[in-house]
Amino acid sequence: MIQIPQRLLGEALLKSAKKHPSKIAIIVKEKKYSYSQLYKEAETLAQYLISAGIKKGDRIAIYMDNSWPCIVSIYGITITGAVFIVINPQTKADKLQYILFDSSSKILITSENHKKELLQVLQEPHQIQHIIVSGNNSFLDQTDQVPSSSYDEIIKNYKALKNEQPNIIPNDLAALIYTSGSTGFPKGVMMTHLSMVFTTWSLVEYLRLDVKERIILLLPLAFDYGLYQLLMSVTIGGTLIVEQSVVFMASIYKKMQKYKPTIFPGVPTIYAMMID
Repeated sequence: MIQIPQRLLGEALLKSAKKHPSKIAIIVKEKKYSYSQLYKEAETLAQYLISAGIKKGDRIAIYMDNSWPCIVSIYGITITGAVFIVINPQTKADKLQYILFDSSSKILITSENHKKELLQVLQEPHQIQHIIVSGNNSFLDQTDQVPSSSYDEIIKNYKALKNEQPNIIPNDLAALIYTSGSTGFPKGVMMTHLSMVFTTWSLVEYLRLDVKERIILLLPLAFDYGLYQLLMSVTIGGTLIVEQSVVFMASIYKKMQKYKPTIFPGVPTIYAMMID
């Protein structure tokens, strides 16, 4: 049988969910999520976004910590043919507003622990048409400018007829990855499905990764090096162990002892902290 190579970013999740439905895909905050759960929730969110009017090429921003909802949102957006932008959760209101404007984001997916920065952004002119909040979204009652929905309610209760999926091609834009903006305003790097699939498979082949890998993620998903750990793990049908903070190294060592990762990606700062 001829095997058709992966063309689109979301196809990796579909293939891994079919091949390893019950396998643990993501571990975060001691909770384990299977590939079938990841695909089901991503598909649910995608259907909600399509019913809300999102079309191929529309920009959707994700302003969250490394978390299960963040990972679901990345793949849910990808399935719709829209463009995802993962914004570093440490981004302050002024740069957050700039990125949202620069990317022309229509929807913002966020969490309640970022309400301080978000409320500041909403006081200024913006282009956001809808906000989806993981956790309690009652803080948005302070402003009536933008309609909002509960991420948790969407995943739990949303039922819809199967909307027609957009006709996505490899050269379509998949993501905008923004620089930190440490020396000026952040700049968005345009990434197509083709470029991201090629990069993912190049890394997989170079590192000789396979289905047995367990990757521990300490880097933010807004950082391309962090994002590709997720993409590689899903592509090979591996397991991603998500750590949300590198402040307490003792907790990281405990996770390493408990989950026994085979891959530990890091940057010099992380290794310096470990040595100290």
